[in-house]
Formats: sequence, C-alpha cells, structure tokens
Amino acid sequence: MGALYRYDEFDRAFVNARVEEFRDQVNRRLSGDITEEEFKSLRLMNGVYLQLHAYMLRIAVPYGTLSSKQLRQLAMIGRRWDRNYGHFTTRQNLQFNWIALRDVPDVLQALADVEMHAIQTSGNCMRNVTADHFAGAAADEIADPRVYAEIMRQWSTAHPELSYLPRKFKVAITGAEEDRAAVKVHDIGYQIVRNEAGETGFRVFLGGGQGRTPMVGKAVRDFLPEADLLTYTEAIMRVYNLEGRRDNKYKARIKILVHEKGLDAIREEVEAEYDRIRDGALKLTPESVAAMQRYFVAGPFDTVTQTPVFDKARESDAAFAHWVSVNVHAHKVTGYGIATISLKPIGGIPGDASSDQMDLVADLADRYSLGEIRISHLQNLVLPHVRLDDLPALFARLQGASLDTANEGLITDIIACPGLDYCSLANARAIPIAQGLSERFGSRERQAEIGHLPIKISGCINACGHHHVAAIGILGVDRKGVENYQITLGGSAREDCSIGELVGPGFGANDIVNAVEKVVDTYIGLRLSPQETFLEAVRRVGLPPFKEALYGQRA
Repeated sequence: MGALYRYDEFDRAFVNARVEEFRDQVNRRLSGDITEEEFKSLRLMNGVYLQLHAYMLRIAVPYGTLSSKQLRQLAMIGRRWDRNYGHFTTRQNLQFNWIALRDVPDVLQALADVEMHAIQTSGNCMRNVTADHFAGAAADEIADPRVYAEIMRQWSTAHPELSYLPRKFKVAITGAEEDRAAVKVHDIGYQIVRNEAGETGFRVFLGGGQGRTPMVGKAVRDFLPEADLLTYTEAIMRVYNLEGRRDNKYKARIKILVHEKGLDAIREEVEAEYDRIRDGALKLTPESVAAMQRYFVAGPFDTVTQTPVFDKARESDAAFAHWVSVNVHAHKVTGYGIATISLKPIGGIPGDASSDQMDLVADLADRYSLGEIRISHLQNLVLPHVRLDDLPALFARLQGASLDTANEGLITDIIACPGLDYCSLANARAIPIAQGLSERFGSRERQAEIGHLPIKISGCINACGHHHVAAIGILGVDRKGVENYQITLGGSAREDCSIGELVGPGFGANDIVNAVEKVVDTYIGLRLSPQETFLEAVRRVGLPPFKEALYGQRA
C-alpha cells in the first residue's frame, strides 16, 4: 500500500466540526444575516476566495501527497459541483474555480469523508507545508521530508500564535541535495542533511519569497538537530509575530524583516528564543519521529533483477523511449521508476486536469503505484512507485487520455497562474500566453534542440506563477489598460536559486511569443554546446546579447 498519514480520532472530529461551523456561517451569509465583508475572514479560513466570476475553493493537499481514493473524490467534486475539472497549483494544492457558495459545505464534507480539508489554504497563517514531489521514492534522498511536513502540519493547524500572523507564511522541506521543493524562495526552507556524526538534521533557510520584493532565502543555520525542528520553527515564528510589519501588507513578510534588520540580528534573536524553549514540550523524541515514519513506509516492493518488458518497449517504441527519457526518474528501489504525468499538453492549460483524467490517474495509481499520487509544485502529477516493466502499459493508458506529453523540464512544461481569466488580483492573462508558447515550441525536435528551459508566467506582481525564479520569466502588467508582458532571464528555484533580471521594456500580448522565440534563438546561437543549458548560458554571457536581439539600438 502507499505511504500516507491516516487521520486519527482527533483529526476526524476537528475537521468535521469545522465543516459544520462553516455550514452555519454560509447559511448566515446566504440569508443576509452577515455581510460579504463580515463573511470574508470566515470564508478565507476555509479556503474560499471570491474571484472575478465566482467563488474559488482551494483544497489542501499536504506535502502534495494524495491517495487514489482522495483523487477519485476530487474528480467527483469536479463533476458534481464544478465544471468537470480542477486546477493543480504551485503550492501542491487543488483549486476549483466555479463552486457555488451554497455548495461549499457539502464539498467540505465530501473532502472530510476522505481525510481532506481546505483549512489554512488562505489567510495570514502558516499555509500548506510543501515538499519534494519525489519524497519517499527518490534515489538521492537522505530522508523522507513528508515525515517532518506532517509533524509540522499537526503542530501548526489552528495554532493560536500562527493564526493571525502579520502575513501568510510558507514553509517547504526537501530531503535531498538536489532541491525539488524550491526551499530558498519560502519564508522558511528546510533541507534535510546529515552531520559528520551521521545524525539527521536540517539546514535552515530564512526570508525567501517572491511577489513584489523577490528574495533568495539566507542560510540561518547549517545544522539543526532533528529533535528541534518544531522548537526552532516556533522561535522563528515568535520573533516574526512580534516584529513583522502589520502596518503595511507589502512589507509584512519575514523576508522584509530579515532584509531590514539584517540576518545576523534576526539570527541572534531566533537563537536566543530557541535556547530559552529548546528543552520544552516541542522537542521531538526519537520515538515520536519513528512513529510518524511508519506512516510513510511504502511497499512492499518486488525484487527485480531483470526488466525484459521495459527493455523491449524502449527499443521498439520511439514515443515510449522518448517519454521515459524525459518524464521518468530514478527510484531508490532497483527495477522501479518515478513517472511524471505532465499536465502541460501542447496548447493546453497548465495544471488543469479533467474529472475523467483524475479518475484515470487514480486507477493507474492503484494498478501501478501502490495507490499513491503526488502533485508537484511545477503543476504536474507524479506516480512515485512504478515497476519499470509496468511503464509500457502505463504509457499506453496515458496516451489514450492526452496525458502522455513528454516535456518535463522542457520549454513547454510551463508554470502559469490562472491570471486575468479567473483572478481578481491579476493585471493580465497568463493562460493564453502559455498556450501560445506551448504551440510555438511544441514539436519534439524543437524541444530537444532547446533542452532544459523552464518558463514561468505570472499575471500580476504577486508572482503565483513563480516568474522570478524561471530561466525565462514572464510578468503580465497593466500599461494604461493594455496587457503588457515583461521578460526576466536567469532565474532558478533549485539549489542554485537566483532571481531573474529584467531584460527591458515589455511586449504586447500579440508580440510576447515572438519575443520569447528571439530569446531562445539567441541562446541557441551563443551556447558553447547543446549541453550548455539556457540558464548556464545566461549566467556566462549576461543580458546584453538578449537585449540586442530584442531591442536592437534600444539596448
């Protein structure tokens, strides 16, 4: 069976009570007993946003892990109460964009029936703790980060000191040297490490984030003992709660506090608080960690010495071989692979999956992946435990459902926020730009020529599309009532995290795809070899060749 935390009696009672509480609040709103303004804080505590056209419900998927039963329930919700699809987000959550307010309590109850909820997916609280989407399966993993993410979820949910923070607060945990969780662009990022004595602990990054003022998180501690995870987090949160700006929401994130006071000053305060409380009730015991680890032990795995079905299919089926080379990654168990299911079909809407597709992926997870699915912060789905000999049959099923796109990490694997098509905060559309770029670069040959090149698009400065940390980032802005798209180059969300630099003036909606193609062609012309990635080339030559290509004399 899959490796998943199971609700205990407290979890069930708590979530069901929250559903009934919110049902009463919705009834009071619909009857007019409370105004929309009075209702706002109540709905946000339950993941309900008011978007351009309808209410949106954001559902928590802790550390991006789903069971097949849960994914089927999400498919049912989309079919019954929405428009037959859901949108997977960069925080490993799922959004339904067309939920009627009167139906939200029933949707929340349907979620509670499969151990899910929408608590703390909005508001000035600690949001969903995200993790490496290959957690528990990756060959390069030191330890499964979901163990610690679940410990943190239980501690932080409805925590009184974390419910009314100066601003929303985001935490990510990665379990490997290769950062697949973008930990350096979170308020707190934890990287699991081992010290010279072989003990497990964390490297701690503080003050990262995107949005209006993008910043790369700074290492505040090189080794935090495993036992002190919650204690140190609480120390950080207390300092932030006391000193974080509450007079200006644009300066309220902890990254601003770290920037303005300085890392050394903040570290000194955090360490002082940590020393004061480190031997208190939050200290994790080896027994408590081991008990949580037992929830996340996948298996049983077969002993595999040969993979004749896989080997034959890779030799005889070029499409399958290409998909494997792009979308399948090494598993820690010999004879198994980690399969990414791209939600970026050529010309499609990034991150969207129909109810039928969700049902199919749930079926495939049961048959081939121990009943387990992951959501990546890159808006794709992952089957983490697939026998290599099962991959050909899996791929055949994906082909029949438009889920076989082989583009993970390539130029058409585009992150895009919902943008002005849905979001009331957006200044510009993101989805049509993503579709246009996907179609322009959609051929297999063109993508292979270009190689690894992440494009990320945001429809406003809030950066939900992570454009700051894209090799090519696109930000939509409003210029006197006209959509205008700025290009940044050289960003990364990985272990070499960096913020992209603005190239120059923006482009209109009809010109941005051509502009990106000029950037790509310039890269191909100047790279030292096909092995030099776009990001490596930009870091080597800087912006001038790209400015010249885009603006000529205006550079």
